[in-house]
Amino acid sequence: MSRSQRLLDLIQILRRHRYPVAGSVLAAELGISIRTLYRDIGTLQEQGAQIDGEPGLGYILRPGFMLPPLMFLEDEIEALVLGSRWVVKRGDARLSAAAHNALAKIAAILPSDLRDTLYASTLLVGPGTPIPAGDTALPEIRRAIRAECKVEITYRDLKGAESARTIWPFALGFFDRVHMVAAWCELRRGFRHFRADRIVGLAVSAQRYPHRRQALLKEWRKIEGIPPQ
Repeated sequence: MSRSQRLLDLIQILRRHRYPVAGSVLAAELGISIRTLYRDIGTLQEQGAQIDGEPGLGYILRPGFMLPPLMFLEDEIEALVLGSRWVVKRGDARLSAAAHNALAKIAAILPSDLRDTLYASTLLVGPGTPIPAGDTALPEIRRAIRAECKVEITYRDLKGAESARTIWPFALGFFDRVHMVAAWCELRRGFRHFRADRIVGLAVSAQRYPHRRQALLKEWRKIEGIPPQ
């Protein structure tokens, strides 16, 4: 492995961690000695990377360090293209448009040879069942999740009965046939899953829910037995 590739891999590993990670863990993942790791961290710091920490305490990369577009690997570009194409076909209208725009922005900064790789990608997303038109509430739900706000919904169950709920949405699940909202339900006093196409009325409240969405997500994963991603 070249040194430049190793430095890139180190940056990517640090980006995956939200909390300080021990130098021994970083060195083991890269397959290098701890002394080489310290030299590499010093090199990245000299190049402008805000890596905080010291031996024995762990290291964390602060936001803001930008890698040049040349550092994209072909596999990474194909992953971006495939993911964007999936969102275009499976997301709501606003998310689909955002995927198109994001790919265009990436293409604009890529060197010509990598831009050709992006446009020539042969990884395709197959046809699937169209997402129900009733999922027009998704942009508002995403906004509520970002702002950690309560949402008042009118929900229709399998039998057609409607109920008023106040929920704390913290995650959206995208499946081939439906979108699912994971939320804490004040009525049921527990975690519940709501099909987006059965939400027949929705209003985002100005009131924030009392827990951080990451804390809700962590507790939900624990209850559902879902490992962290």
